[in-house]
Amino acid sequence: MQIFDQKRIRTAWDNETEKWYFSVVDVVEALTDSTNPRNYWKVLKHRLIKEGNESVTNCNQLKLIASDGKRYNTDVADTEQLLRIIQSIPSPKAEPFKQWMAQVASQRIDQLQDPELSINQAIADYQRLGYSESWINQRIKSIEVRKHLTDEWKRAGVEEGQQFATLTDIIYRQWSGFSAKEYKQFKGLKKENLRDNMTDLEIAVNMLAEATTTELSKQENPNGFTESAGIAKRGGKAARSARKVIEKELGHSIVSSQNAKSLTKGESAIPLPEK
Repeated sequence: MQIFDQKRIRTAWDNETEKWYFSVVDVVEALTDSTNPRNYWKVLKHRLIKEGNESVTNCNQLKLIASDGKRYNTDVADTEQLLRIIQSIPSPKAEPFKQWMAQVASQRIDQLQDPELSINQAIADYQRLGYSESWINQRIKSIEVRKHLTDEWKRAGVEEGQQFATLTDIIYRQWSGFSAKEYKQFKGLKKENLRDNMTDLEIAVNMLAEATTTELSKQENPNGFTESAGIAKRGGKAARSARKVIEKELGHSIVSSQNAKSLTKGESAIPLPEK
């Protein structure tokens, strides 16, 4: 995920060709502010194909994560293809976007040489969006914890995509009472990343659930999805127990309707009954 003008652009890096691929729909949304970027791209794509535009004809599709957490085939374009598509989109943001693309490519090459730069970039992105330093530190740590968990799932033979999403849902439901979709609805979210809309305490409890699941999996060495699902349930339940202790002290639920908009404005959470 990359950010241009506070718009999220889904991207994929191909190690073999050493090329970036950008989600065309996300680019269209960023450049046009269209309320229906998919339809905008559908119409534009049809017109460009009729005109014999080879860039559109040669566009690839990759499975990218959508707002529901699942992966779907999505039209993507490499840098050269995307530059040609952008020329057909009347937008004052076109030139700044071209400069942004060049910057992204340069940063990726640097990050391959020094992974620490990837972390620094994430911090800079969150700062630009207005998050507090304490929240950013917590969020960066949560990314590391999540990576350890997904690495463990891969080792156990769990398939990326739907199986990862299902295990994540199990963990969420056990500690929060919500599936990922329900949690996002509770916070008033649509396409946004759920973790980017969690409070410090929500992130902390979710990290505890994922870290516990990782350690249980390492100890018990599950084989495949079904066994990993049982471990995910136990990891989430352990975090739920910790959550209940904290909520007893606070007098209200940790699970909050706050989202990034209220978090970055420094608004206080509205205390909710324990869930």
